[in-house]
Amino acid sequence: MKKNLLLLITLLSVGCQKIHSDVTTAAKVKIGVRPLYLVNDMNEGPLKKALQQCKNQQSNVTHFSIGHRGAPLFFPEHTQASYQAAADMGAGIIECDVTFTKDKQLVCRHSQCDLHTTTNILQTPLAKQCTEPFISAQDSHNGKASAKCCTSDITLSQFKTLSAKMDGANTAANTINEYVAGTPSFRSDLYSQTKPLLTHQQSIHLFKSLGVKMTPELKQPNVAMPYQGLSQQQLMQQLVDEYKTAQVPASDVFIQSFDLADIDYLISNEPAFAAQAVYLEDRAESAPSSLENQVTPQQLVNEPQLLSPTMSQLKSRGVNIIAPPIWALLSIENDQLVPSAYAKAAKKAGLKIIAWSLERSGKLSKGGGWYYQSIASHINNDGDIYEVLDVLAKYVGVIGVFSDWPATTTFYANCMGYQ
Repeated sequence: MKKNLLLLITLLSVGCQKIHSDVTTAAKVKIGVRPLYLVNDMNEGPLKKALQQCKNQQSNVTHFSIGHRGAPLFFPEHTQASYQAAADMGAGIIECDVTFTKDKQLVCRHSQCDLHTTTNILQTPLAKQCTEPFISAQDSHNGKASAKCCTSDITLSQFKTLSAKMDGANTAANTINEYVAGTPSFRSDLYSQTKPLLTHQQSIHLFKSLGVKMTPELKQPNVAMPYQGLSQQQLMQQLVDEYKTAQVPASDVFIQSFDLADIDYLISNEPAFAAQAVYLEDRAESAPSSLENQVTPQQLVNEPQLLSPTMSQLKSRGVNIIAPPIWALLSIENDQLVPSAYAKAAKKAGLKIIAWSLERSGKLSKGGGWYYQSIASHINNDGDIYEVLDVLAKYVGVIGVFSDWPATTTFYANCMGYQ
């Protein structure tokens, strides 16, 4: 009798612990008010009705939702606060763009030379070390204020003294303080001037503690390579080795690069990491200048066979995932959003697709900007973001979407069953 009673108590205890664990895990995801604001702004139709049915649904973490530099719509990019916000909003994968300092240490920055727009460096004594000092609008030759400060201008210890700010610059400025106060109107300065900036290693440990997968992007150096004996190949190996040292399995890492040679290096030297390496695609944007017939980017999206290597050639050389901008994946037919010829070619070749980046270019009610250039005539309200997501998920078949505010994608993925 006592044994049965003890067994019952044990089972109840284990069950309660599991329930508590499940509730705790679910409670970590907070989508906030923005997703439902966007749903309410949608045009009437079946998709809006379906999403409205999920308004009280508890969202869970999903790998379909990728934190683009964290959550930089409101938090300074590549900071602990931005990464934490992305995880809180259910992003199952978070990005650290990777570049290096003067002493060849890896850090999280979108560009090697963006410190003048993403940190307070110009307001510190380190401004003296910048590649190009601040020039006011009135003193410049083109009437635009400018500066250029790179991670390779400073050491890691100096890098760690900086505070982050929202990415942006006021090119009409005549003072440094005016210049750094250039946050785009659709973002927020509420959480600006935050510390710390993070090293790549610190991002790995943070992501491990948050229980998310990782998608580092090796940025193209703005200095001549090799740099003080550091080659591009060694740089990629250094990035990979930091995951190995932290005992992160390759299955938890999606290494990205716009340089196909970086992906080729992984295929030849780190096949486990190459299996889900991401070739960032901007060939439709960059190729026209090098083509004799000067075709437009949109023509390349409509005729992807003009791209070299072709989709099938990418697949045959070992590329498994490509990531183009949203506009390259979508077209308009009969006033409906549909997959582009580019998207169809990638899918036919057996390539998996990730899209970038939602909520990066301001209000869709004003056309959506660069990221929506192929479908601008179809975009007229902010709620259209969910029509875009729906076509990307259901018809293009993307496996994930980068977003500057991951809650938007997390809500959609949970409602529609994408995990």
